[in-house]
Amino acid sequence: MIEVLLVDDHPVVREGLRGMLDAEPDLTVVGLADSGEEAVTLAATLTPDVILMDLRMPGIDGVEATRRILAVDRDVAVVVVTTYETDADILRAVEAGAAGYLLKDASRTELAEAVRGAARGETVLAPSVAGRLVHQVRRPTRAGLSAREIEVLERVARGRTNAEIGRDLHVSEATVKTHLLRAFAKLEVSDRTSAVTTAMSLGLLD
Repeated sequence: MIEVLLVDDHPVVREGLRGMLDAEPDLTVVGLADSGEEAVTLAATLTPDVILMDLRMPGIDGVEATRRILAVDRDVAVVVVTTYETDADILRAVEAGAAGYLLKDASRTELAEAVRGAARGETVLAPSVAGRLVHQVRRPTRAGLSAREIEVLERVARGRTNAEIGRDLHVSEATVKTHLLRAFAKLEVSDRTSAVTTAMSLGLLD
């Protein structure tokens, strides 16, 4: 029996996923979490085989929750299940250690097979996501930006200050400045506006 933890901040989605998985004879849902914080706690106490993780949630998002969970337990497989499939989101999830990336319009069969595959140690990606990931990884235009540097630039694009970005990402303002300076160097720019504009032109930001 494959034990699954479901993480999503929408009750309807959680219950829908649970209904789909509980209908499978070899899958069982052992826990439900409505936030990244709760996901980290339940992952440690329930030690599931697979975690289906929402990407965008208040507080700790799915990417950060994935990082924290895998820092403690490398054996659990985290599969992101989301409505979003932007290049930056996909890369952030994969770089955090996610074993897969599915969209919420996946069928019950696709979802169940993804859980089984992840439990076997396979990488499971929605077809549209797989194509985008391969294309993005092969592109030289990514400029070598790390997932965290992209996260910082995304927030700069939304008008957030360094202090606000630091609070969002739970790091110091000095750390934010360091990420920005590294991004500036990689993008060959000298200011925040140019960094955002260049990153957008390269398809790194929405």
